[in-house]
Amino acid sequence: MTIKIYIPRDSSALSMGAQKVALAIGNEAKKRGLDVHIIRNGSRGLYWLETMVEVSTASGRVAYGPVKVRDVPSLFDADFVNGKAHALNLGLTEELPWLKKQQRLTFARVGITDPISLADYIAHEGYQGLKNALSLSASEIVKIVTDSGLRGRGGAAFPTGIKWNTVLGCQSEQKYIVCNADEGDSGTYSDRMIMEGDPFVLIEGMTIAAIAVGATQGYIYLRSEYPHALVTLNAAIEAANLAGYLGADILGSGRAFHLEVRRAAGAYVCGEETSLLESLEGKRGQVRFKPPLPAIEGLFGKPTVVNNVISLATVPIILHKGSQYYADYGMGRSRGTLPIQLAGNIKQGGLVELAFGATLRELLYDFGGGSATGRPIRAVQVGGPLGAFLPESQFDTPLDYEAFSQLWAVLGHGGIVAFDDSVDMAVMARYAFEFCAIESCGKCTPCRIGSTRGAEVMGQIIAGKDTVKNIKLVRDLSDTMLNGSLCALGGMTPYPVLSAMNHFPEDFETKKASAA
Repeated sequence: MTIKIYIPRDSSALSMGAQKVALAIGNEAKKRGLDVHIIRNGSRGLYWLETMVEVSTASGRVAYGPVKVRDVPSLFDADFVNGKAHALNLGLTEELPWLKKQQRLTFARVGITDPISLADYIAHEGYQGLKNALSLSASEIVKIVTDSGLRGRGGAAFPTGIKWNTVLGCQSEQKYIVCNADEGDSGTYSDRMIMEGDPFVLIEGMTIAAIAVGATQGYIYLRSEYPHALVTLNAAIEAANLAGYLGADILGSGRAFHLEVRRAAGAYVCGEETSLLESLEGKRGQVRFKPPLPAIEGLFGKPTVVNNVISLATVPIILHKGSQYYADYGMGRSRGTLPIQLAGNIKQGGLVELAFGATLRELLYDFGGGSATGRPIRAVQVGGPLGAFLPESQFDTPLDYEAFSQLWAVLGHGGIVAFDDSVDMAVMARYAFEFCAIESCGKCTPCRIGSTRGAEVMGQIIAGKDTVKNIKLVRDLSDTMLNGSLCALGGMTPYPVLSAMNHFPEDFETKKASAA
């Protein structure tokens, strides 16, 4: 009887030695004459336990981790291939509290299937959404997506159905679907995990979007630092084309949709949708003026749907199980689930998918296990390098777009970066300006000049020079950037700066005394 062993091919797991572990297990099994089939799945997202190896047993998949090459002989000695006891035995994977407490909708297959096996994808309810979509009119598909309450998961949280409806209503001989996979926010990796762990769900979501708005060509604008995702996506696209799920005649429906992956330019600003479109057209990645909106005049001047990876990857389950099924999760106007990424000074970093409504405190302590150093968590930055810093007094805030907006904060892409009480928030504020200065496209003055001057003034504050005067100067400068920048890069840089100054004033006001 063939023994199935699952070892992640996810790039984070690879960085923790997954490839070497897979080779070691294969060699050890051969040496012992065991019939072993190693399946390279996506990571389950428990990154502090990588490399996590799973063995298929009659009772279910049993997990072991974190496994190192040196552990392999002892695992075989303990008969781990039959799920037996070992110091690294974690029990049944599905019973692990980290996974059991989640609501995995978008990530339902990640870590379970072979990412590049179309048969495995279909066996786990894949392409049911597309089949349903093919039996509906374009307007019916758009209505289902609208009624689900799905909002953009890339940061802006704009209702997906409204964007699709705008493109549907445009008359044009050519329309496009563009997936923004230029995942550049600090502490975020959910897009990468989908593309490496379940690429077919993204392909299916883009195909449904194309049918809904009348597009025939799609592009995945992939972050240049994601070589493993590039290989996985191209393999999945080839398989989908060969099986008729992409191409000139999708499943014999007469509908056409062609899909390509394009490497990104390596610039953070190209994550902004209009800058992305400029780059995709072969130009320098600079922000466009709006209007016109990309939904009306987007790629090559044609109506274009631009959605984030998670937004598009969520569409298949909505078309499969219905808008109400998805809308039943969440709170307020934030419907469905959000893949949250825990990073920074955190004991148990990884991906958690939960319905909107969970609190930061639950995520940081129930899932994250507190700080990696054991010291109190002083601040968290939510929503990437342009997100606000939240103090411990706001950790009970529910994950909800409107609740965060009331705090002058953003949920963004769902990345949470934790800092313990040794962090200097003045240094973090300076970093925000420095990041903006490096990544600015240079098109507008508030962002281009303001970020550079901001970093200079913050340097003076840290050095204890004219602290009171310079704090006021930073606030004035932030107001200019907030209200005068062309896009969110310059316009949101004040979020981390001002939140750090407002919530942690002691790190700014005491610099003069400490410098002296």
